[in-house]
Amino acid sequence: MAALFIGEWVSTKTRAMVPSIFVTALIFIIGFWTIFPKNIVEQATFGLNFASVCVPLLLVHLGTTMNIRELIEQWKAVAIALLGVCGTILLCLTIGTLLFDWHTVLSAVPSLVGGLVAALLMSENLKAINLDSLAALPIYMLMFHGILGYPLTTILLKKEGNRLKKEFHQNPQAMTGAKEVAERTKVITKIPTNYRTSAFALARTGFVAVLAVLFGTVTNNVINANVVCLIFGIVFCQLGFLEKDILKSAGVFNWLIYGLTAYIFAQLSTTTPSSLLGFIPEILVLMVLSIFGMFLISRLVYKWFGYSKEMAMATALTALFGFPADYILTNDVIKEVAENEKEEAYLTAHMMPKMLVGGFATVSIASIIVASVFIKLF
Repeated sequence: MAALFIGEWVSTKTRAMVPSIFVTALIFIIGFWTIFPKNIVEQATFGLNFASVCVPLLLVHLGTTMNIRELIEQWKAVAIALLGVCGTILLCLTIGTLLFDWHTVLSAVPSLVGGLVAALLMSENLKAINLDSLAALPIYMLMFHGILGYPLTTILLKKEGNRLKKEFHQNPQAMTGAKEVAERTKVITKIPTNYRTSAFALARTGFVAVLAVLFGTVTNNVINANVVCLIFGIVFCQLGFLEKDILKSAGVFNWLIYGLTAYIFAQLSTTTPSSLLGFIPEILVLMVLSIFGMFLISRLVYKWFGYSKEMAMATALTALFGFPADYILTNDVIKEVAENEKEEAYLTAHMMPKMLVGGFATVSIASIIVASVFIKLF
């Protein structure tokens, strides 16, 4: 927890220019190479059993964070973000495989277009098929890809923010707020508040997770169980069986995400300085190919979707970090560029939904699907 706190502190101090996950991973790596016991994470009870329960719960929770109406309204952002993922996959599986081993590229790509869950899925499956030498690579990619992604996205958003500010002053009567969509009454709100406890929320989340895993088993995992967990989270939230952000309302989200983060970084316990240095060429080249693939696709399609080239590229880059980093970066840029509340509202309405929906589409959905498919290609 101290390592996680230091990472968050550095990220906040640098306005997310230095990713918290990079700092925390660096502490774990140096710790494992020096004073940390190799089983420190297991001793803290964040081992395999914890992760096995944690991942389905968090995936169901991620489903509850997605607003179907907003996804539909921001279909252009979803399309650009997903096309950016396609650009990454295209370049990495063509140019990347000419330079590096096929299995190496497959191991790295899901982390390049996703977050913690995608990296964990790939790392765990690599160990399951006895490719332990590659198991740390998804974690390395997760650790390093924000180094390029954060500052590049910040630069693009500042340019877009300044463009929108000029646009606003040319038409000061423009709408400054996002449309409010009335939520229909949820089934769960009919239950008295006193009975809507944290235990009840966890029980319902666990029930949906079990249903999703059973569905995957019954269908022979035609659709990966992790993807089903995500879909079931969306569906059961829309039906009113689960609340939005359910694990946060239950007060356990941070504990689960911190535990999962610790479990993921436990994979670094088997690394050595030579193994990390040995992967530096793959990390750097594949990161550059990934970002160039996103850049290429976004430049080809931005006019079709009525976006500026900066906004299209920033939306595509959400694949490198997702929520909450996309919110933090966008909010910081808006605060810096806007000179008053009206400008801030205008910039927020035109930038924030695109960035949030782009991040959900890539990190929360696409990367998990990519990881599930790539696992079968080994």
